[in-house]
Amino acid sequence: MNRAFYSLSLYLLSPLIWLYFLYRGFSDPRYLKGLKQRLGYLPVIFSKGGIHIHCASVGEMIAATPLIKKIVARYHDKPLTITTTTPTGKSVAAKLIKSLDHPNVQHCYLPIDWSGACNRFLNQIEPKLCILMETELWPNFLNQLSQKNIPVLLANARLSNASLKKYQKHLKLSEEIFSTISLITAQYESDKNNFQRLSVPENKIELVGNIKFDIEFSQELKNSQRQLKQEWTANRSSWIAASIHPDEFDAILTAHKKLLLLFPDLLLIAVPRHPEFFDTLKQACKKHHLNFISRSENVRPNESHTVLVGDTMGELTLICSTADVAFVGGSLIERGGHNPLEPAACGLPVIMGQSDYNFSDVCKIMKKLEVLEVIADEESLFNSIKTLFSNPDLLNKKSLTTKKLFEKNRGAVDKIMKSVDTFLNN
Repeated sequence: MNRAFYSLSLYLLSPLIWLYFLYRGFSDPRYLKGLKQRLGYLPVIFSKGGIHIHCASVGEMIAATPLIKKIVARYHDKPLTITTTTPTGKSVAAKLIKSLDHPNVQHCYLPIDWSGACNRFLNQIEPKLCILMETELWPNFLNQLSQKNIPVLLANARLSNASLKKYQKHLKLSEEIFSTISLITAQYESDKNNFQRLSVPENKIELVGNIKFDIEFSQELKNSQRQLKQEWTANRSSWIAASIHPDEFDAILTAHKKLLLLFPDLLLIAVPRHPEFFDTLKQACKKHHLNFISRSENVRPNESHTVLVGDTMGELTLICSTADVAFVGGSLIERGGHNPLEPAACGLPVIMGQSDYNFSDVCKIMKKLEVLEVIADEESLFNSIKTLFSNPDLLNKKSLTTKKLFEKNRGAVDKIMKSVDTFLNN
């Protein structure tokens, strides 16, 4: 497949794309707002000539926050345009922009990858540098950047073996995509090797580590974490099942029911990966006869509540702080696992299933330090959590080691900033 065929296919799919937004809009009205931005029309006159950074959704926004703060501090005279793809990403961006309190920071949605929409968008902000977080690669958008001679920095880049195979299926299009990127700051050696297998020259790749190790909690967030822990779990133990999928619900809830026989006051905080899974999880709790409360009710769980359903978005870091142990979802099924660093940043030892290819390098580091345990099924999940809660000294030791993990692996943001400086000073 080449870009011309890709573009034609995308235009032919236009009706389905708009139907997708309408469908999502029924459950989340935010998807119906900002549709003009999806076509490259900005709602107001945006400042031009600065830096553009794209973060697809919540995870990328949270990861990019330390980088964004450094960019704003160092280049406060240049406008910074933050784009996201999802409404939840937009919400996180809005909170960050409010906290920065800087007139030159602005947000909008990234346009759909139609050449005309991308061209309109870029003409309205005219960035001097475009930073794309992780692997947000859109062929027509990148082509428009190349035509306008705007350098592109792919930051905190990762390329799993599974993603590599997908790119290799459309090698001609993939090579064209990567030829438009000026520099890739990759997380690990395996990522670098995979990019090179897609014909990316070695001199266009720098190893910087994972920006997510540079996470910093604001004093406001720390205060909120302490307050929530005092309200929810000051006098009881708890574990969190984060970013979980429906096919994992039964295993998690069954394991929790077994744990309650040993630890009657234990609280499970269960956070589905996507909003459309919230009601599914609540129905599963009813099926398992577990008394639950929803985070959206904003009510303190009492001793009769054995499950708290995290049915809000953008609060995972806050909610993780109330737990003692974390299970990270998307790993008991073939989804490659979700980010284990989010709960680890709160000092929690982490448990995952065997599917971890999305974060294989991070998982290797965590396994080596024995702050990540890999389990196979519901029974081993039960045994792992039982061992930790039966041995407070072991749990405390793993928590301390988890905190040291971040101290040893910081520094990616500073390395990326050197590349940003090079592009902007040139």
